[in-house]
Amino acid sequence: MTSHILICTDGSEYSEGAVREGLMLAKRQQAKVTALMVIDFNAEFDALAPNLLEKMEEEAAGHVRRVKTEAEKEGISCQAMVVRSETPYLSIAEEAAARHVNLIVMGRRGKTGLKRLLIGSVAKRTIGHAPCNVLVIPRKAHLTCRTMVVATDGSKFSEIAAAEAVTMAKACGARLVVVTAVHAESTAPLDIVSSNMQKDMIAGKEMSAAENSVRFVKELAEKENVAVSTLIYAGSPADVIIHASEEKKADLIVVGSHGRTGIDRLLLGSVAERVIGTADCATLVVKAR
Repeated sequence: MTSHILICTDGSEYSEGAVREGLMLAKRQQAKVTALMVIDFNAEFDALAPNLLEKMEEEAAGHVRRVKTEAEKEGISCQAMVVRSETPYLSIAEEAAARHVNLIVMGRRGKTGLKRLLIGSVAKRTIGHAPCNVLVIPRKAHLTCRTMVVATDGSKFSEIAAAEAVTMAKACGARLVVVTAVHAESTAPLDIVSSNMQKDMIAGKEMSAAENSVRFVKELAEKENVAVSTLIYAGSPADVIIHASEEKKADLIVVGSHGRTGIDRLLLGSVAERVIGTADCATLVVKAR
């Protein structure tokens, strides 16, 4: 159960989905909400245009107050906050830690996002530094809690993500689709591996590892009486995950995070970045604790 959700907004159309679905999730989970807007603050800019910064803060305060009003109409306890920061992603992570937040909900891009394939830098870095799971919601996405896709590569990080996905699927009665990718020179991109002939084209160790990965998650789900199916595709991992989510009409993709320290925390893996930046549905990044 999620007891405290931090909804990040920048007041733009890109955070509309995060606000809308974040509040709906809070209502279902009976969780309290903190609505946070971080103003990208620069001391030199403030010195040159102090009135403009003050106007920005007033507009930000008005926006988070509207989120708070919307939340309270739905019976959700909500606190509204505006913070100045030269490093917005660090401020988001620090507020989440200080308030013992279970989940950060945010949009895929910010006001400066130009390319659909690129996740916004604030979202990307927030995921790296966040002390909790991060749910990234595109503007038009809806969390219906019907079908979830969980990606696995057999690592301990994907196993942690799988356990989270099973728990969520059980809680809301969703169907779970477990997907993994293998490499095969002789098969077409995104070809489902279903026949013995196709399996013979793939290195024995890789095919065995893929089968073990999906079997692990399937057995985990079945123990919890969660409806589950498995898919092994030949193709690039990001393409496989996105294709599976579209094919199964999933409303949520669950992926793991390596949760490393140091400079790696600033970087989002290329697979996760492509999935978040390209998928039409929401993506939950499960942090390894």
